[in-house]
Amino acid sequence: MADSFTFSVTATDGAARTGEIRMPRGVIRTPAFMPVGTAATVKAMYPEQVKALGADVVLGNTYHLMLRPGAERVAALGGLHSFMNWPYPILTDSGGFQVMSLAQLRKIDETGVTFQSHLDGSTHQLSPERSIEIQGLLGSDIQMQLDECVKLPASPADTERAMRLSLRWAERSKRAFGSQPERALFGIVQGGEDPALRIESTRALVGMEFDGYAIGGLAVGEPQATMLAMIETVMPYLPADKPHYLMGVGTPDDLIAAVARGVDMFDCVMPTRAGRHGVAYTRSGKLNLRNARHADDAAPLDPASSCPAANSYSRAYLHHLVKSGEILGMMLLTWANLAYYQDLMASLRKAITESKLAEVSGEIRAGWAPSEAAPDDQAP
Repeated sequence: MADSFTFSVTATDGAARTGEIRMPRGVIRTPAFMPVGTAATVKAMYPEQVKALGADVVLGNTYHLMLRPGAERVAALGGLHSFMNWPYPILTDSGGFQVMSLAQLRKIDETGVTFQSHLDGSTHQLSPERSIEIQGLLGSDIQMQLDECVKLPASPADTERAMRLSLRWAERSKRAFGSQPERALFGIVQGGEDPALRIESTRALVGMEFDGYAIGGLAVGEPQATMLAMIETVMPYLPADKPHYLMGVGTPDDLIAAVARGVDMFDCVMPTRAGRHGVAYTRSGKLNLRNARHADDAAPLDPASSCPAANSYSRAYLHHLVKSGEILGMMLLTWANLAYYQDLMASLRKAITESKLAEVSGEIRAGWAPSEAAPDDQAP
């Protein structure tokens, strides 16, 4: 444990690095995949299971928690850690992405965002200051500035406007956060697909001296090559002694590629959402358990996995659960998927330490058979 937020790099392999984020509530081993606990729960999982799989940190969502059950209510009940029985680090996003993607009839101006809840149509306001206030009420260990995330492709004018607004909001977020040595505030790089805007955003945020830096506005439908190009554009301008967080990413291949380019932290709904829709991530690739070919298959998902969901239940049984709409099927596949993601990150950390990242990454990719998952089962 540590009295304040610190980050150290312990090994490198090319641009990739492994290290530790130390905070009062625990150590986050990097590169880290953060399971998404949108509404104070990693869907279909017990907190004890999430920790046992190797997760050091989970993500909570400001937008969803401010609407239900309410940040003030969570604070009165002892904070998010107590509320969801997760005594380890929690990162909260600012709510900006969900406002842009979920809220009804939103209005953006210099002060912030006014929007109608997707739950009941009630009107709410979210400013940089209010976002930081909510994250503080939740008790978040790593907080994010409020930003505006535009969907790609976007016009150059809209991309630049959103980037500059996000920079002004970053300054206000930092002032609102103040000095909290035991917690951290990350700035978010924006700029769409424009390298010049991305570099300008990065330089400006670094000048504000955040505790860490996130690359936002990606994994929103653009090709992987575009995402990787933007990472490569930004990385030379990010401080080497601060964590690098790629928001909302992604597939196992995305994780491997981004780790090789120097990313330290990831989050994505993909493994949990896929599990609820009958899709499993395994060492041999992605499997759609809805497919009839699994109906008579007595083999487990992955006999080499240490996760009981992957090594102790037959594909035939999982197929039956999925086709029957049984909750247990969602639980088991989510468990197996998060185990795969955490095992993947552990393998990458070990490979970096041993200077074998390229070799190990090649072996992992070689084990994947062509995906059989239908497009509708792909999580964004």
